[in-house]
Amino acid sequence: MTAIRITAATPAARAKSSPFFLEVFCRTLIILCMVLSIVLSSIAVCDGHWLLTEHRMLGLWFFCEKDTENDGAPSNCTRNIGEEGSQVLNHGLGLCRCVVSLAVVSAIFGLELLVLSQVSEGHPSRQRWHLGTWLVLLAAGLAAAGVMTFVFLLWDDATPLGLTLTFWCQFTATFLFFLNGMAARHIQNITYFLPSSGDVGKS
Repeated sequence: MTAIRITAATPAARAKSSPFFLEVFCRTLIILCMVLSIVLSSIAVCDGHWLLTEHRMLGLWFFCEKDTENDGAPSNCTRNIGEEGSQVLNHGLGLCRCVVSLAVVSAIFGLELLVLSQVSEGHPSRQRWHLGTWLVLLAAGLAAAGVMTFVFLLWDDATPLGLTLTFWCQFTATFLFFLNGMAARHIQNITYFLPSSGDVGKS
């Protein structure tokens, strides 16, 4: 009878260990993708040169006029565009800078909470993961607002070929923030109904 009980309990233990492995694997992928997203967004925000036209380089921090006599090297960089309606543009880009910077900060704190949730157990772990998930989704919303604001303010000059690589890095990071946040939210909802790792082997 003892042998029969052991044989019957073994498949159940293996079946319960599978969801736990998938949970850890998925959470690790989400954290790694978040690291990549933060790196891309940080590079894009720090560089800030998001739009290149024939005579100007327009960005979050500076507007630069090209020096055509010196191999097109950017020169005469300033924060003021110096055109009609530039006051609205300057204030709009100032708001855009704040929004995308806050997005990076929110993503960093979200990532920290996601990592801390993996080194704790029980209710505190779930709380940290839940809060980190919402911070990541907040970062996605802020980053998307910053990207859309930049394109809207410079709509007349914005073209797919004129938008620089750093702009597309920010666009990709925004998309990854949203995907990671939604994935983390769904992982939490799914694992809530699964047996915990401490239940493995108990029957």
